[in-house]
Amino acid sequence: MSNMNRFVTVIALLALAMSVIGNPQKRSSQPAASGETAELAKKIRRFAPTVMTANTARLSPGDRKALQKIIAAAKLYDQLYLRQIWSGNEPLWKKLQADKTPLGRMRLHYFKINQGPWSQLDDNEPFIEGVQKRPPQANFYPDDMTKDEFNSWLKTLSADEKEKATGYFYTIRRDAGGKLKTVPYSEEYREFLEPAAKLLREAAALTTNATLKNFLEKRAAAFMSNDYYDSDVAWMDLDSPIDLTIGPYETYEDELFGYKAAFEAYVTLRDDAESQKLKRFSSYLQELEDHLPIDPKYRNPKLGAASPIRVVNEVFSSGEGNSGVQTAAFNLPNDERVVKEKGSKRIMLKNVQDAKFNKTLIPISRVVLTPADQAKLSFDSFFTHILTHELMHGLGPHNITVNGEQTTVRKSLKELYSAIEEAKADVTGLWALQYLIDKGVVPRTMQRTLYTTYLASMFRSVRFGINEAHGRGVAMQFNYFTDEGGIKYDERTGKFSVDESKIRDAVRKLTNELLTLEAEGSYDKARAILVKYAVIRPAMRNALDKLKDVPVDIEPVFPMAK
Repeated sequence: MSNMNRFVTVIALLALAMSVIGNPQKRSSQPAASGETAELAKKIRRFAPTVMTANTARLSPGDRKALQKIIAAAKLYDQLYLRQIWSGNEPLWKKLQADKTPLGRMRLHYFKINQGPWSQLDDNEPFIEGVQKRPPQANFYPDDMTKDEFNSWLKTLSADEKEKATGYFYTIRRDAGGKLKTVPYSEEYREFLEPAAKLLREAAALTTNATLKNFLEKRAAAFMSNDYYDSDVAWMDLDSPIDLTIGPYETYEDELFGYKAAFEAYVTLRDDAESQKLKRFSSYLQELEDHLPIDPKYRNPKLGAASPIRVVNEVFSSGEGNSGVQTAAFNLPNDERVVKEKGSKRIMLKNVQDAKFNKTLIPISRVVLTPADQAKLSFDSFFTHILTHELMHGLGPHNITVNGEQTTVRKSLKELYSAIEEAKADVTGLWALQYLIDKGVVPRTMQRTLYTTYLASMFRSVRFGINEAHGRGVAMQFNYFTDEGGIKYDERTGKFSVDESKIRDAVRKLTNELLTLEAEGSYDKARAILVKYAVIRPAMRNALDKLKDVPVDIEPVFPMAK
C-alpha cells in the first residue's frame, strides 16, 4: 500500500470509529460501516497514485496562458461524461459530495476513480448500495428502450435520419408522444459545450501557434454545430508544443450498439525527441498493409495520406480519458471519412506508459513469469508494441461491403466491435513488429523481449476485467495462443513462458482470423471467437489470485490543474 493510501485509510477508519464510540446509537452499524470502509480501501489501493506533469519551459508566454484555458475547458468534461454514462450519476454525485463522513469520503474517492458507482475492475459491479446494474445503453438512449424497438424504428427512417440515429454525435430520446427521436450533442450537452467553446476560443486568442489556434477555433465551432469533420481534419494537422485531444470520440460506453461517442480530453505536451525517433514507422504503413496475412482483396491499395505519430506527456485528462484504467495511447479520429482522406494520428502518452510499466508490469512479471523470462522484460518492447497497436488500428478493413451494401466494420459488429478491434490491434501489432524486425527496420534484439513482455502485459490487461473491451480482447488472445502452443504453463510452479518456436505462427494465424471476420463484417464469427476464448481459465485465475497485492493501474494526480 502506498503511504498516501495508507494514510487515507487509517484516518478514515479512526474517524469512523470515534464517530461510533461517541454516539451509542451508531454502534449497531459499526461492523457494516467498518467492513464497507475496509473493502473500499482495498479497491482504491489497486490504483497507485502517480503525479502526471511535464516541463513547460519551452512554451511561449502566450501558450502557457492558453494551457490554463484549455485545462479549464477539459475540466467541464468530467460532469458531462457523468451525464452520458447514467441518468442517475449527477444526483448521486451531489449526494456523495454532501456526505462528510469517512465512509462517504471513501465512496466519493472511488466514485471519482470510476466516474460512476460501478467498479470497473470488478465487472462493473455497483459498490454503492441501492445502485442498479450498469445499463448497457448508458444514457445515450432512453432507459426503457430495447434493441428491438430501436431496430424497428430505424427501418422507418430516411437515409439521412438513419445516419443520425446510428451516428456518433446524437442521443436518442422520446418526443411528447413517446416516439424515439434524435437529439444532437450540441443541444443535449449545451450546458457544458458552450462554456467549453468559449474557453477554447480564449485559448486560441492567446496561443502563438497557428495550427493550435486553427484547431481550437474549429473545435469550438464544432461544439455548437455538431459537425466535427473540419475540426478532426484540423486536429490531424495540429503541430504544436501543446498537443490537445478534446471531443466525443470512443464508443466503448455504448454497450447496446457501439454507436455513440463519449467525451474525453487529453491535455499533453509534446516530446519532440521521442516523436522523432518513432517517425520512421509511418513510412512503412502502406508496406505493412500490402503484406497483411489476409486475402489480398481485403487490403487497402492506398491508405490515407497522413499518419503522424506524437509522443507526449500528459498534464491533464478528463471524461472517458480519466475513467478507471488510464489510457496509455490512442489512435484517432474514428470518423471513417477523415481516416480515408487524412489517415489517423497515433498519440503515445509516454509518462503514463512509464508509470504503468514500473508500477504494474514489473511486479506482475515477478509473479507470473519464470525467472528466465523475467529477465526478458523490456520497456522498449512495451512502448513500441503499444505504438504498433495504435498504428494497426488504422490498417486493415474499415469501410466494407456486406450483402451488396456499403457499411463499416463498426456498424457490422455492433457491440462486439470494440473487443474485436482492440484484439486485432494487439495481435496485428505483434505481427507488424515481427515483420519490421525481419526486415531490419527494428533491431533483432527486440525479438528476444517482445513476446515475453507482451505475455506479462496480457495479465495486466486482463485484470481490467473481461467485460471491458481491452481485457476481453486480451483474454481471447491469451487462450488462443495457449491452445496453439505459443504460451506454456508449468502446473508445478504456476509460472508462464513463451514458446518461441510456436508463438509467431499463432500470432499470424489469429491476425488472419480477426482481419478476415472484420473484412466480412461477420457478427456471428466475432461472437463465436469471443464466446470460445474470451474467458478466464483456471491457470490464469490462479495467477490473477496471486496478484492481489500488485496495483492494477495508476491513479493520476495533476498538479498543473490545481
